[in-house]
Amino acid sequence: MTQFLLLGFSDIRKLQILHFVVFLVIYLAALVGNLLIITVIVLDLQLHTPMFFFLMNLSILDLGSISVTIPKSMANSLMNTRVISYPGCVAQVFLFFFFASADFAILTIMAYDRYVAICQPLHYERVMNRRACIQMATSAWICGLLYSALHTGNTFVIIFCGGNMVDQFFCEISQLLKLACSDTYLSEVGVIVFSVCLVFSCLVFIIVSYVQIFRSVLRIRSEQGRQKAFSTCLPHLIVVSLFLCTATFAYLKPTSSSTAVLDLMVAFLYSVLPPVRNPIIYSMRNKEIKAALRKLTG
Repeated sequence: MTQFLLLGFSDIRKLQILHFVVFLVIYLAALVGNLLIITVIVLDLQLHTPMFFFLMNLSILDLGSISVTIPKSMANSLMNTRVISYPGCVAQVFLFFFFASADFAILTIMAYDRYVAICQPLHYERVMNRRACIQMATSAWICGLLYSALHTGNTFVIIFCGGNMVDQFFCEISQLLKLACSDTYLSEVGVIVFSVCLVFSCLVFIIVSYVQIFRSVLRIRSEQGRQKAFSTCLPHLIVVSLFLCTATFAYLKPTSSSTAVLDLMVAFLYSVLPPVRNPIIYSMRNKEIKAALRKLTG
């Protein structure tokens, strides 16, 4: 096996051009949105806080994840080809899982940051100091790297003899496993169990953090204080919920009842949409980000 064929969306030339244009608009929107957030956080000294430091890491990871999948798909549509090399497919799987898993780790850390800020405000500066924030962000990136290496190595150690046509617009593991001729159950079950345990532990941590946050917010007497606390937590809660819902549905849906169109739509929802959606959610629901954007553009 030297190459794979990404079947993508259509063989009709006009639809391929439409696919290229739509993906180009989405990619530019993701670039502009995330780069704006990174720029305002770097330039505005008032945003040099732990929450915005982690938000900047999230934007960098979103830029990386969408840059792994969309450009190759756009190039194939524009040049009317489907080919991706074997090393290119390995790199795509590795980088996508790296950015996605580090993304979720950063979201988990952001839940802890909100917990300390709201439930233990007097200890916030001591607990979330500069060194601790850098260590937590570095740990998230390293965990993403190790998890991606485990998942990628476990996938490509398998022998592919069921053809080389991947029914997706990027190298997705669930589609690659359909091409395997060896028994993939034993090799995959360990990684699946590890992944479920990892995601479940992070999810429990986020839920417990927000239960404590909501209990503390409800004890705030002033309505303005409650609104301010909710406004800092709501964007993160929306992003986490959408991330988990789409990713869970993508990898736990029954393969027997899954159609090619459904697979494409789900892959689009969890791989392409979040890097565009996250800057919109954070910029629309965060007063500090909106104020910094107005200052930058003004």
